[in-house]
Amino acid sequence: MFTGLVETMGTVRALRRTGAVYCLSLEAPKIAPELVLGQSVSVSGACLTVTACRTDGFDVEMMPETLSRTWFGDRLKPGMPVNLERAMRLGDRLDGHIVLGHVDGMAKLAELRGNEQTREAFFSAPPELVRGIVSKGSVALDGVSLTVIDVSDAEFSVGLIPTTLAYSTLGGLKVGMSVNLETDILGKYVERLMGHTPAKLEFPTEEELRKLGY
Repeated sequence: MFTGLVETMGTVRALRRTGAVYCLSLEAPKIAPELVLGQSVSVSGACLTVTACRTDGFDVEMMPETLSRTWFGDRLKPGMPVNLERAMRLGDRLDGHIVLGHVDGMAKLAELRGNEQTREAFFSAPPELVRGIVSKGSVALDGVSLTVIDVSDAEFSVGLIPTTLAYSTLGGLKVGMSVNLETDILGKYVERLMGHTPAKLEFPTEEELRKLGY
């Protein structure tokens, strides 16, 4: 579990494939010395498991599902920056929102408004994903916890403050680029429950009641 507050930006060192498994090597000197094997790290919004540790970086492994569900399969390459956050510890303050690191799909940047200090970013996404987004609710974009400004059937907008632009990869977004989208887990559970209509209650008839002695 994560909070959506980026700890640092890492750099892709290499991406190798062995059969159906993809090994991603990252440079991350700020957090690498504290990592251990098996630990979970959010890499631009995707929860991945540490499989090798170095003093200046670490490795993770990915399945084809991860590449197909994220933009990693399209443009992940050496030298590219990624957002990194280690899993939160029990007892930590939840300063962002509950982020699982389970990417639902991708959203595409449709428009940017504002100046170099603050921007409003408009994203398009499949309607089935946008259904899980509410105005003034939370989303995670490339692992960054953001507040939704507005939402329509197939589009939503978020605000980007100077700190977000400076200390995450969102500062380098261009129109047409995709980001990893995770909607609010609470909203997904509500939608799942509301989508299942309870079985219709059948009450006994008067004749059935008489037979039962009522």
